[in-house]
Amino acid sequence: MPPRTTDSTPGSPDDDRAPSTDPEAEITGDREGDAAAGPEATGSPGTAAEAGSEHEAHTHPPAVGDDARQRVAAVRRAADGGRRWRGLHVAGCAVLLAVAVTGGAIAVGGVQDRGAGVDAVSAAGALSPGDLARGDLDAGIASLQQHLRAQPRDFGSWATLGVAYVEQARTKGDPSRYPQAERALKRSLALEPGNDQALAGHAALAAARHDFPGALTYAGRALEQNPYNERALCTRIDALVELGRYDDAAKAADTADDRRPGIPVFTRYAYVHELRGDVRTARAVLERALGSAHAPADVAYVATALGQLAWNQGEYRTALGHYARALAADDAYLPALEGRARAQAASGDRTAAVEGLEQVVARFPLPGPLVALGELYEDRGADGDRAKAGDQYALVDAWTALARAGGANTDLETALAAADHGDEKEALRAARAEWERRHSVHTADALAWALHVNGRDEEALPYARRATATGYRNAVFLYHRGVIERATGDDREARTHLKAALDLNPGFSPLGAREARTALKDLEGNR
Repeated sequence: MPPRTTDSTPGSPDDDRAPSTDPEAEITGDREGDAAAGPEATGSPGTAAEAGSEHEAHTHPPAVGDDARQRVAAVRRAADGGRRWRGLHVAGCAVLLAVAVTGGAIAVGGVQDRGAGVDAVSAAGALSPGDLARGDLDAGIASLQQHLRAQPRDFGSWATLGVAYVEQARTKGDPSRYPQAERALKRSLALEPGNDQALAGHAALAAARHDFPGALTYAGRALEQNPYNERALCTRIDALVELGRYDDAAKAADTADDRRPGIPVFTRYAYVHELRGDVRTARAVLERALGSAHAPADVAYVATALGQLAWNQGEYRTALGHYARALAADDAYLPALEGRARAQAASGDRTAAVEGLEQVVARFPLPGPLVALGELYEDRGADGDRAKAGDQYALVDAWTALARAGGANTDLETALAAADHGDEKEALRAARAEWERRHSVHTADALAWALHVNGRDEEALPYARRATATGYRNAVFLYHRGVIERATGDDREARTHLKAALDLNPGFSPLGAREARTALKDLEGNR
């Protein structure tokens, strides 16, 4: 077991100490200083945003509809109190949603690949990590809480509870769960130092907060204890991808496939190949994964990943078919609902797309669907649509504040938002800060675009080239590169990349695609 330190800061990869010895406080989250801001700004314990998961285990959580309405109301209150965030390019939101769709991998380690849920269990038997693949998540958390009141020294159940909180944060868009997850995982390590379940849970939590070096460290520690820990194997791939270490990620995917072949590994293996431009292999691996999927959650997840891959290639009819299969397995699966709406918009069915996204954000006000809906309002341009779009962007701001209060780094999202909607200096600050942390293609693209809107196109061009250097077929990156090349006077390359963006995915964004077509038309007219 790696040596424990005595001077590490709370939440660092070397800090295995429990913050408290009160099991009731650890289960319910009733601790002082749980969040840095007020309850309405952070969704801290006791607010409407937390309804459903922190009740006494002998009570029933509220109905899902009530929980969703309360959470939406809490986020809207936060939005009312914050500055208005005037938009986030819908194409940039693919980066945000990669954690829940194509890569699925980033936000929660291995958990999200199995779908949203855990089995409800009695106090006589706690959940295993595999149980997170199925069932009702809220009921499973309540059962875990009840079990831990009876058996507070069950380190495995503390680890499982921590991972369940991370999964709940992802599926319900509630980053206030992250501090609760951290406390549960630390308690597991205090009871059984070095146990691989808690270390892998810490890796998933770090990845969810976009602390990818920390995720890599924790995953490595977990694999030292158990080389076959699926969650650690998967999170290691995720962290390497997000750090831009694609060759290492490919090797890690091969290792994971040798040790624990299955849907969580297959989806990551596919994403690594997609990032390197090998769409054929990515599709084949996902189809293999879908063929092995039996649980509805697995079918929904993998079919959605195939839908996202098809959408990225501009294959909208194929994408809609995959989303239909996902929703046949789970008609409430949020990434499939959102993906279907995006494909409908790209196919020209804007009415269905708007209606679909309105239903999604009414349940879960997450940044991706909020921005997609806002841009569809702007593109439609009917009376009141600009104000409606502004409302969606304000909610993105509120969600970002919640994520920061939960310990998540949001500089990449901030850079994209500010660059596209006016706060150029903030965009560049955030993009540079993120580039200092990691050199992924997504970060290179964000920095290039932030430099562009600040009028520093010569400096931006190397980053735009770097974003497209791996062969990743992303229309947004090609569009950004083309615009930057045009600004530097390289009309030939600008035409090449703007045309490539529109040929690849002509509906990549209702606003961005329109701007790309206008720019390309101007370039053709000036030849």
